[in-house]
This record gives sequence, C-alpha cells and structure tokens, in this order.
Amino acid sequence: MLSVEDIKKSLKALNAEYAKMKTLAKEERKAFGIQLNEQRQKLQQELQAAEEAAASRKVKPIDVTAPSAPNKKIPEIKQGSKHPLMTELNRVLDIYSHMGFNIIEARQLDDEFHMFEALNFPDGHPARDGYDTFRTEEGFIPPAHTSTMQHRALVRYRDDLEKGGQIAVVIPGRVFRNEDVDATHEHTFYQCEGIFVSEDATMGQMLGVLKNLFEVYYGQDLRIKTQPGYFPFTEPSVELLIEKPKSLGGKGDGWLEMLGCGMIHPNVLKIAGIDSEKYKGFAWGGGIDRLAMLKYGLNDVRYFESGKLEFLKEF
Repeated sequence: MLSVEDIKKSLKALNAEYAKMKTLAKEERKAFGIQLNEQRQKLQQELQAAEEAAASRKVKPIDVTAPSAPNKKIPEIKQGSKHPLMTELNRVLDIYSHMGFNIIEARQLDDEFHMFEALNFPDGHPARDGYDTFRTEEGFIPPAHTSTMQHRALVRYRDDLEKGGQIAVVIPGRVFRNEDVDATHEHTFYQCEGIFVSEDATMGQMLGVLKNLFEVYYGQDLRIKTQPGYFPFTEPSVELLIEKPKSLGGKGDGWLEMLGCGMIHPNVLKIAGIDSEKYKGFAWGGGIDRLAMLKYGLNDVRYFESGKLEFLKEF
C-alpha cells in the first residue's frame, strides 16, 4: 500500500491533468474526463484506506488481561462477579463430582418424546398439563424440567451396565414454565437432575446420596424425611424434606421441602433399552434457585433473573 503522502502527490498530479481538457477536441473530452474521474475515485479510496491504516498504527495496544489500577485519566475498572446461581450450581456439581457422578448439561430446546413419552407420560395423560409447557412455532419445547435428559443419559451409559458398572449422572440445566410470576414462582429457573442405575440400587442409597449432598452443602449434620409424591417417571415417588439448617435459623423444629425423587419407573428403563428385571435405578431433581434463596435469606425468586446490578454486586 502506498503512503498517504504518495497518494496525495498522485492526486495533485491528476488534478493537473484536467487542464488538458481545453486542448482536446470536443469528441475526445468525454472519454478523457471519464478516465480521469475513475482514476481520481480509485486514488481517493486508496487515500482513505491509507489514512485509516496510519491511524490504527498510532493506537497503542491494550492488554485486556492486565489488572486495572487507579489513574487520574483512566478511572479504575470495576471487576465483575459470578452470578449467584452459577456459584451455587458449581458448588452442587462439585459435591456430586466428589461422589463419583458424571455431569451432562441439559438442552435449551427439546422435543415431545424426551419431554413426555420417554418419561412414561402416555398420550393425553393429565400430568402433562401440570407442567405448563412452552412450545415454539416449530413444535420444539423449552424444557420444563431437566428430566428431558434422563433418556439420553440412560442410553449414553447403558453399555457400562453390561460391563458390570453403573450409571451415575447429574444434569444441570435451565428450565422454562408458563407460570404466573410472583415472589415464589418464576418462568425461568435452574434445576439439577440426578440418575443412578445398577443391579442393586435402592431407595436407601438414594436417601444417602441426597442426605450427603445437603449436609456438605450446608456444612452440618441434618435429619431428613420423606412424604408421598407422584411423578410418572418414578415409582414409588417421594418428596424429600430436610430439617431447617442452623445457618437459616433452624433449631431442629422446622422442615423444608427440597426436591422430588423416587425409584426409576421400569417403563423408563425399558424405553431406554435397559432390562428392568435386572437393573434398578433412582432419580431426583431439585431447583438451584431455591437452594440459593435459602442460603442467602432471599424472599423473592425474581431477583435472580432481574438483571439488576445492585443485586448482583452483593455477591
């Protein structure tokens, strides 16, 4: 590329050529003028590009990874922070990882089969209506629960069962429901699904896994109890409650419902190509938003999706 100075000299010389127009015959002037104008336009474009390149060379590169520091001319750059939901989700996943669980991330869009059929929801089953499901114009479903990944996880790891192993997976993900939003209900929130399958899986093992999760998470010994529940994809189904942790003002006299769980329904195993006579499993799913609300003493779930920096800066 020519320098800015060289291009300007060429333009100056070209301008002098216009004086020759007077010496040409009338029929030659038009072609000569078009030729000069084309050359002039080309030089002007080259000049603009050369000036922009020269300006870029004068800009000093900035190391965006360097730490910021106070400066009279450049104010201190404020550091960002992790979203509280991501902090708590990573904490939960770390606990599960130490228990030997693999991690699979949930999808943001799914289909009718994985949302319902693969989870033992027969066609026209009234339980389908209870999930307040969104649907796109193309027929896809923003998952209403992370259980939409249960079939994929079972299929992905079923070969491990044949080799004498087990399936141990947790699935974090964002879920969406057509809810009336208020302080305790949000249309968008996070869940974490858990699946375990082996030849001798039991309800007692499941309660042990979940008890360990909450005791490590809250940093204290906790009592747990269950109450009857219903989910088409587990049988029997229960809801798990823990005693209110001391960090939340608990004195052994209060209970908190934390998640739904149960033994994986034989039909779910069969649909995934797993012998339900030979293998048993359990599954559970709970909200990360609720964990965070309890941990930080928040009274409105809408804070997490509000995008308000004043709230996020507190973490």
